[in-house]
Amino acid sequence: MTTARGPQRVDGWTASVRQRLGLGRLLPLGGPGDGAWIAETAAASVLCGAAALPGTVLGKLRIGPTEKALEAAVAGGGPDGVSRNPADPAPPPAPPSALPSGPLRIEAEFSTTPDRPLPDTAAALRAALLTAAAARLGLEIAEVDLTVTALLEAGATDQVTAGETAPPAPGAKPEGPVATAAAGVPGVVSLTRVLGGPVYTAHDHVRVEVATAGDHRALDVARSVRTAVAAAAEDRLPVSVLVTEVVSR
Repeated sequence: MTTARGPQRVDGWTASVRQRLGLGRLLPLGGPGDGAWIAETAAASVLCGAAALPGTVLGKLRIGPTEKALEAAVAGGGPDGVSRNPADPAPPPAPPSALPSGPLRIEAEFSTTPDRPLPDTAAALRAALLTAAAARLGLEIAEVDLTVTALLEAGATDQVTAGETAPPAPGAKPEGPVATAAAGVPGVVSLTRVLGGPVYTAHDHVRVEVATAGDHRALDVARSVRTAVAAAAEDRLPVSVLVTEVVSR
Protein backbone atom coordinates (compact mmCIF):
# COMPACT_ATOMS: atom_id res chain seq x y z
CA MET A 1 0.00 0.00 0.00
CA THR A 2 1.35 3.43 -0.87
CA THR A 3 0.28 6.81 0.38
CA ALA A 4 0.63 9.89 -1.78
CA ARG A 5 2.19 12.94 -0.22
CA GLY A 6 1.09 16.34 -1.37
CA PRO A 7 3.70 18.85 -2.53
CA GLN A 8 3.03 21.11 0.43
CA ARG A 9 3.73 18.33 2.94
CA VAL A 10 6.91 17.26 1.17
CA ASP A 11 8.15 20.84 0.91
CA GLY A 12 7.50 21.37 4.61
CA TRP A 13 9.38 18.21 5.55
CA THR A 14 12.32 19.16 3.32
CA ALA A 15 12.49 22.64 4.79
CA SER A 16 12.46 21.16 8.30
CA VAL A 17 15.36 18.83 7.51
CA ARG A 18 17.37 21.63 5.93
CA GLN A 19 16.72 23.85 8.93
CA ARG A 20 17.89 21.15 11.35
CA LEU A 21 21.04 20.34 9.38
CA GLY A 22 21.78 24.05 9.02
CA LEU A 23 22.28 24.40 12.78
CA GLY A 24 25.61 22.58 12.65
CA ARG A 25 26.78 20.98 15.86
CA LEU A 26 24.84 21.63 19.06
CA LEU A 27 27.47 22.98 21.46
CA PRO A 28 27.33 22.94 25.27
CA LEU A 29 27.03 26.31 26.99
CA GLY A 30 28.59 26.56 30.43
CA GLY A 31 29.11 23.45 32.51
CA PRO A 32 27.30 20.11 32.91
CA GLY A 33 24.78 21.54 35.36
CA ASP A 34 23.75 24.46 33.16
CA GLY A 35 21.61 22.35 30.84
CA ALA A 36 22.14 24.72 27.91
CA TRP A 37 23.27 24.30 24.31
CA ILE A 38 23.74 26.58 21.32
CA ALA A 39 23.71 25.89 17.59
CA GLU A 40 27.16 26.06 16.02
CA THR A 41 25.91 28.45 13.33
CA ALA A 42 24.55 30.82 15.97
CA ALA A 43 27.84 30.77 17.87
CA ALA A 44 29.90 31.16 14.68
CA SER A 45 27.95 34.26 13.62
CA VAL A 46 28.84 35.97 16.89
CA LEU A 47 32.50 34.91 16.73
CA CYS A 48 32.89 36.01 13.12
CA GLY A 49 31.48 39.43 13.95
CA ALA A 50 33.89 39.79 16.86
CA ALA A 51 36.85 38.83 14.67
CA ALA A 52 36.50 41.74 12.22
CA LEU A 53 40.09 42.97 12.59
CA PRO A 54 41.70 45.54 10.27
CA GLY A 55 43.22 43.93 7.19
CA THR A 56 41.97 40.45 8.13
CA VAL A 57 39.42 38.24 6.40
CA LEU A 58 38.07 35.39 8.49
CA GLY A 59 37.06 32.36 6.46
CA LYS A 60 35.76 28.94 7.48
CA LEU A 61 35.18 28.54 11.22
CA ARG A 62 34.16 25.37 13.03
CA ILE A 63 33.62 24.63 16.71
CA GLY A 64 33.83 21.14 18.17
CA PRO A 65 35.18 19.06 21.05
CA THR A 66 38.88 18.87 21.84
CA GLU A 67 40.77 15.63 21.33
CA LYS A 68 41.03 15.27 25.09
CA ALA A 69 37.27 15.57 25.48
CA LEU A 70 36.68 12.95 22.80
CA GLU A 71 39.16 10.53 24.38
CA ALA A 72 37.59 11.03 27.81
CA ALA A 73 34.11 10.37 26.44
CA VAL A 74 35.30 7.15 24.77
CA ALA A 75 37.02 6.08 28.00
CA GLY A 76 33.75 6.40 29.86
CA GLY A 77 34.51 9.39 32.07
CA GLY A 78 33.09 12.86 31.77
CA PRO A 79 34.04 14.87 28.70
CA ASP A 80 36.49 16.86 30.84
CA GLY A 81 38.17 13.66 31.97
CA VAL A 82 36.52 13.59 35.41
CA SER A 83 34.15 10.78 36.33
CA ARG A 84 30.80 11.96 37.66
CA ASN A 85 29.74 11.22 41.21
CA PRO A 86 26.60 9.04 41.08
CA ALA A 87 25.28 11.02 44.05
CA ASP A 88 25.34 14.28 42.09
CA PRO A 89 22.05 15.40 40.50
CA ALA A 90 21.80 14.23 36.91
CA PRO A 91 22.05 17.10 34.40
CA PRO A 92 19.09 17.63 32.05
CA PRO A 93 19.21 15.38 28.96
CA ALA A 94 20.94 16.92 25.96
CA PRO A 95 19.06 17.64 22.71
CA PRO A 96 19.33 14.93 20.03
CA SER A 97 22.90 14.63 18.66
CA ALA A 98 24.18 17.42 20.93
CA LEU A 99 27.76 17.39 22.18
CA PRO A 100 28.21 16.58 25.87
CA SER A 101 29.48 19.23 28.23
CA GLY A 102 33.22 19.72 27.98
CA PRO A 103 35.98 21.93 26.59
CA LEU A 104 35.70 22.99 22.96
CA ARG A 105 38.08 23.81 20.13
CA ILE A 106 37.79 26.54 17.50
CA GLU A 107 39.32 25.90 14.09
CA ALA A 108 39.38 28.89 11.75
CA GLU A 109 41.01 30.00 8.52
CA PHE A 110 41.95 33.58 7.77
CA SER A 111 43.64 35.79 5.21
CA THR A 112 45.51 38.95 6.13
CA THR A 113 47.68 41.75 4.81
CA PRO A 114 51.48 41.44 5.22
CA ASP A 115 51.91 44.84 6.89
CA ARG A 116 51.86 43.20 10.32
CA PRO A 117 53.74 40.11 11.56
CA LEU A 118 51.58 37.01 11.15
CA PRO A 119 52.10 35.85 14.78
CA ASP A 120 50.79 39.22 16.01
CA THR A 121 47.74 39.02 13.76
CA ALA A 122 47.04 35.44 14.85
CA ALA A 123 47.41 36.40 18.52
CA ALA A 124 44.96 39.30 18.13
CA LEU A 125 42.47 37.09 16.29
CA ARG A 126 42.79 34.34 18.89
CA ALA A 127 42.21 36.83 21.71
CA ALA A 128 39.13 38.26 19.98
CA LEU A 129 37.63 34.80 19.49
CA LEU A 130 38.29 33.72 23.08
CA THR A 131 36.88 36.93 24.52
CA ALA A 132 33.70 36.76 22.43
CA ALA A 133 33.20 33.06 23.19
CA ALA A 134 33.35 33.68 26.93
CA ALA A 135 31.81 37.13 27.30
CA ARG A 136 29.07 37.02 24.67
CA LEU A 137 28.18 33.32 24.55
CA GLY A 138 29.45 31.35 27.55
CA LEU A 139 31.36 28.71 25.58
CA GLU A 140 34.27 26.92 27.29
CA ILE A 141 37.00 27.20 24.64
CA ALA A 142 40.22 25.38 25.47
CA GLU A 143 41.96 25.61 22.08
CA VAL A 144 41.98 27.93 19.07
CA ASP A 145 43.68 26.58 15.95
CA LEU A 146 44.22 29.21 13.23
CA THR A 147 45.42 28.63 9.66
CA VAL A 148 46.60 31.37 7.30
CA THR A 149 45.23 30.65 3.83
CA ALA A 150 46.38 33.73 1.87
CA LEU A 151 48.14 37.09 2.04
CA LEU A 152 46.11 40.08 0.91
CA GLU A 153 47.25 43.26 -0.77
CA ALA A 154 47.95 46.11 1.61
CA GLY A 155 44.90 48.34 1.99
CA ALA A 156 42.45 45.54 1.25
CA THR A 157 38.92 46.21 2.45
CA ASP A 158 38.25 44.65 5.83
CA GLN A 159 35.84 41.75 5.58
CA VAL A 160 34.46 38.87 7.53
CA THR A 161 33.51 35.78 5.58
CA ALA A 162 31.29 33.62 7.73
CA GLY A 163 31.32 29.89 7.29
CA GLU A 164 28.10 27.94 7.28
CA THR A 165 25.04 30.03 8.04
CA ALA A 166 21.51 28.90 8.71
CA PRO A 167 18.35 30.71 7.64
CA PRO A 168 16.52 32.47 10.47
CA ALA A 169 14.86 29.98 12.78
CA PRO A 170 11.07 29.98 12.47
CA GLY A 171 9.54 31.86 15.37
CA ALA A 172 6.69 30.53 17.45
CA LYS A 173 4.02 32.24 19.52
CA PRO A 174 4.10 31.26 23.19
CA GLU A 175 1.25 28.96 24.14
CA GLY A 176 0.76 27.84 27.71
CA PRO A 177 2.42 28.91 30.96
CA VAL A 178 5.82 27.31 30.23
CA ALA A 179 6.22 28.94 26.81
CA THR A 180 4.95 32.26 28.13
CA ALA A 181 7.44 32.18 30.99
CA ALA A 182 10.32 31.42 28.63
CA ALA A 183 9.31 34.13 26.14
CA GLY A 184 9.16 36.73 28.91
CA VAL A 185 12.78 36.32 30.00
CA PRO A 186 14.96 39.38 29.24
CA GLY A 187 17.23 38.60 26.31
CA VAL A 188 14.80 36.18 24.64
CA VAL A 189 13.91 37.53 21.20
CA SER A 190 11.50 34.72 20.38
CA LEU A 191 10.77 31.07 20.87
CA THR A 192 11.85 28.89 17.93
CA ARG A 193 10.81 25.50 16.58
CA VAL A 194 13.71 23.86 14.77
CA LEU A 195 13.80 20.46 16.50
CA GLY A 196 10.04 20.42 16.91
CA GLY A 197 7.81 22.63 19.00
CA PRO A 198 9.27 25.52 21.03
CA VAL A 199 8.55 23.52 24.18
CA TYR A 200 9.19 19.78 24.13
CA THR A 201 8.02 17.79 27.14
CA ALA A 202 9.22 14.23 27.72
CA HIS A 203 8.67 11.98 30.70
CA ASP A 204 11.98 13.04 32.27
CA HIS A 205 12.64 16.62 31.10
CA VAL A 206 11.43 19.74 29.33
CA ARG A 207 13.38 21.34 26.48
CA VAL A 208 12.85 24.93 25.32
CA GLU A 209 14.14 26.49 22.07
CA VAL A 210 14.90 30.20 21.96
CA ALA A 211 16.56 32.91 19.90
CA THR A 212 18.54 35.30 22.09
CA ALA A 213 19.51 38.94 21.68
CA GLY A 214 23.09 39.69 20.69
CA ASP A 215 23.49 42.23 23.50
CA HIS A 216 22.81 39.54 26.14
CA ARG A 217 25.19 36.70 27.02
CA ALA A 218 23.59 33.55 25.65
CA LEU A 219 24.44 31.41 28.69
CA ASP A 220 22.95 33.94 31.12
CA VAL A 221 19.73 34.06 29.11
CA ALA A 222 19.55 30.27 28.99
CA ARG A 223 20.02 30.04 32.74
CA SER A 224 17.22 32.56 33.29
CA VAL A 225 14.97 30.63 30.92
CA ARG A 226 15.59 27.44 32.89
CA THR A 227 14.70 29.20 36.14
CA ALA A 228 11.53 30.73 34.70
CA VAL A 229 10.37 27.49 33.11
CA ALA A 230 11.08 25.44 36.24
CA ALA A 231 8.92 27.86 38.25
CA ALA A 232 6.09 27.76 35.71
CA ALA A 233 6.00 24.00 35.12
CA GLU A 234 3.69 21.99 37.32
CA ASP A 235 5.65 18.71 37.24
CA ARG A 236 9.07 20.22 38.17
CA LEU A 237 10.94 18.27 35.52
CA PRO A 238 14.58 19.12 34.70
CA VAL A 239 14.79 21.85 32.05
CA SER A 240 17.23 22.18 29.16
CA VAL A 241 17.53 25.12 26.77
CA LEU A 242 18.68 25.23 23.15
CA VAL A 243 19.71 28.58 21.66
CA THR A 244 19.15 28.26 17.92
CA GLU A 245 19.96 31.83 16.91
CA VAL A 246 21.63 34.98 18.25
CA VAL A 247 19.94 38.06 16.84
CA SER A 248 21.87 41.31 16.42
CA ARG A 249 19.98 44.48 17.28
